Amino acid sequence: MNSLGRILYAEDNPHDVELTLGALAEHKFANDVVVVRDGGEALDYLYRRGKFAGRPEGNPLFALLDLKMPKVDGLQVLATIKQDQNLREIPVVMLTSSREEKDSAQSYALGVNSFVIKPVDFEGFAQAVKDIGVYWALHNQPPPGSISRA
Repeated sequence: MNSLGRILYAEDNPHDVELTLGALAEHKFANDVVVVRDGGEALDYLYRRGKFAGRPEGNPLFALLDLKMPKVDGLQVLATIKQDQNLREIPVVMLTSSREEKDSAQSYALGVNSFVIKPVDFEGFAQAVKDIGVYWALHNQPPPGSISRA
């Protein structure tokens, strides 16, 4: 799976992190997921600063962002990604519990690739995460040279 690239997952809820990693593990994605607990850490990872200064070069295959996070929220991280020449081609999936139309509309206005509402039941949540992982890691074809597969 390492040849497919890493997934950046920004989520502040430990329970959701555990469920997501479990669902991704069923398709052998779990070892390639970098979990950060807030939007500030997500940006630190992307810009290789702070505790991520020594991480390998290259962008993640895709990013999963929670909408409401401490320090920097998902919309701010999304806006930063899509405004940066070196990051804008990273597919971003907003994985959120928000059912607010304004959140969906604002996410798409900022360039999100997909907006997924977290199902409340375990099976639905696990299936949604598996579907996201399979599509973005296996089926989506990024532009040549845009995403590091290392």
